[in-house]
This record gives sequence, C-alpha cells and structure tokens, in this order.
Amino acid sequence: MTALPTTTATSCSTRLLTDPWVIDREDPGYGPGASMGDRIPLGAPRQGEIPEEYRTASEEELADRIRAAKAALGSRVVILGHFYQRDEVVEHADYVGDSFQLATAATAHPEAEAIVFCGVHFMAETADILSRPEQAVILPNLAAGCSMADMADIDQVEDCWEQLGEITGDVIPVTYMNSSAAIKGFVGRHGGIVCTSSNARTVLEWAFARGRRVLFLPDQHLGRNTARAMGIGLDEMVMWNPRRPLGGNTPEQIRASRVLLWHGFCSVHKRFTPAQIERARAEHPGVRVIVHPECPMEVVDAADEAGSTDVIRRAIEGASEPTTFAIGTEITLVQRLAAQNPQHRIFCLDPVVCPCSTMYRIHPGYLAWTLESLLRGEVVNRITVDPSVAAPARLALERMLAARP
Repeated sequence: MTALPTTTATSCSTRLLTDPWVIDREDPGYGPGASMGDRIPLGAPRQGEIPEEYRTASEEELADRIRAAKAALGSRVVILGHFYQRDEVVEHADYVGDSFQLATAATAHPEAEAIVFCGVHFMAETADILSRPEQAVILPNLAAGCSMADMADIDQVEDCWEQLGEITGDVIPVTYMNSSAAIKGFVGRHGGIVCTSSNARTVLEWAFARGRRVLFLPDQHLGRNTARAMGIGLDEMVMWNPRRPLGGNTPEQIRASRVLLWHGFCSVHKRFTPAQIERARAEHPGVRVIVHPECPMEVVDAADEAGSTDVIRRAIEGASEPTTFAIGTEITLVQRLAAQNPQHRIFCLDPVVCPCSTMYRIHPGYLAWTLESLLRGEVVNRITVDPSVAAPARLALERMLAARP
C-alpha cells in the first residue's frame, strides 16, 4: 500500500497502513492514529476477520478485483469515499466528499441495490436514514467508528436534557453530523436540527430564532468557533461535561448562557496549535494558513481562514498564483491536495504523521471482500437504523438540508 511520507518527527504509528485486520483482531480501541488515546465505548462494533485471500493479496491484485467486481455489479452498487480515506480506496469511489456531500450522494442513486460507504459508522447510518428502505448500506470495516461521535451517547444526552429541563425549557438541541443516529433522532424529537461544518452558522441562526439557548453536540470547538463568529461572547457559553452534575455548572450559569457546549472534540484537529502556525509563518513568509473549524479557538484565531474540508479543497484549487499553504486538517487529505496541485506548496501544520485512526480502518481488502460478497448474493456488514430512530433523525437531517448558508 502507499505509505505515508516520513517526516523529521515521529509518526503516531504505521500499524494501520498495511494490515488493519491485525488491529481489528487484537485492539479493543480505535487503533493507531490520532484517536488511539480516546476511550472507546463498551460494545463498540468489532470487525470479524475477513478471508485470508483478501488479507494476503497484493495491492495490484486487490485493485484488479475491485475494478472487476464494480464492472460486474454495474449500477447495482455505488461506492462513496470520504476525503480522509487512503488513496487506494478513494480511487475506486464513485463519489468523494465530506460527510455532508456523501450523505447527499447517498440519495442520488435510488436504482442502486447497495451503497458501499468508505467512511465511518455515523456516515453509514446517515446514508441508511436518507436512502430507500430496500437499499443496503454497507460499511466495509465495522470497526471504522468515530471517537468524537462516541463522546456523546444517548443515555448521557437524555440525562443532560432532563437536568436542563429542571432549570430552563428554552433550549434547542443542535448536533453536528459527526454524531450517532440515536443523537440525530433525539435532536429531531426535540425540535432540533443537524449541522455541518459548512452550514453551522446558518443552523445556529435557525435555532436561535426558535429558542433562547442552544445545546451543541458533540464538538465543542465547532460550536464555540461558530458562536463567536456570530458575536456571542465566551461569557455566554458554558461547557457541559456529562460526567458531572449539571455538566459542571451552576443553575445560574446555565440560565445566563446562550450556548451549552458538549465536552467533545476531534482528536485529529485537537492536535493543531498556534505554535505550529507561528512556525509555519516564520519558515514560510507569506504562507496562507487554512484550518478546519473543529480546531481549537486559538488555532482558528491564528489562521488566515477556517472552513470545512471542501472549503479547504476549493480554496486551494481556486488560487490562481502559486501559493504556499499550511493546512490544519487530516494528513491524508493534505497529502492528496498536494499531489493534485503541484503548482502550490502544500503541507500539514502538524509535523507528526497522525492519520485518523478509524478512517484508515477501511482497506482495499475489506472493499474487495464486500463487493465480491455482493456478487455472490451476500450482503455483509449492513448498517441499519431502527425505524423509531430513523424517522426523527430524518426530520433533523431534512431541516439541515434546508438550512443552506
């Protein structure tokens, strides 16, 4: 497989590059990478071992088998690939994008019998919610989860809502796309909405038109950065830690707040620091720094721009003159953008090669296995959302789709 380039610093780990099935068998956590220190919930999905032929095949053989299976399946299958997926998976995707774009793409092929989602679990759930009931949504590796999404489970959120109800009833729940179907369903049941990194401000405006304050799940940084850009002061925001009574706040603090930020984060984007930006500016005068809004507030403040993965991509592709870009997002996308835009100098702010632990769980071996299983009439790793959850979650997602920035 294509290895990540080395740097003068160390890597988080290279163990996921060629044999993620070893991690699936041995590691109960998220695996090597940015999330390897995060706590994984008990009962998180585990991936059973796939047949040896897929584990021992060469890169070339797997690529040939994937292409042959795709050709044989034709319009019966559509493959979706997230920006953060490894290149040898992305090359086979019919659509490549962020979680919002891929959720939309999941609805674009009603004729497909199967949607193979090369991303993480919450994305496959969203595709199942939005696609037709008879379509099968497949996640090639069940262990491809998301530590941020796992930082807000439904029991914690229900408990938070009950505590808030004893203090104030004027709260609109908003959840980021990076959340479980259960959380999206909760938001839909309680008059709330889903947001993306590109329409978060529009969604918060929608929410404030309907309530005094917002409960923002599960990424504190996207919530804080978006609220500040709208002119909401830090003194009007409180953090909700689900492991403490009232989230670690007093009733007075909650009543005075406008935004309650869930204590969650992305372990990839938490790695970026203002010091990295200072170093980039010192070493590359005139550098253009763009970071993802999941980065901490101090990093967004120090950057020139902040935006979703697609905003970052479009900014680079839209630069008419050769430019040096320092990017604060997942290393796989940064390296792909550098290869696709050789007229620019593009590098990642973080000097340590530290990919998303769970995105790298999707390997061509798993993709070949799922496609060839479909050829044999077998549907493996199907992701299904219970109708009682899917109905309110779909409502919250439809509100999101209508909230165009």
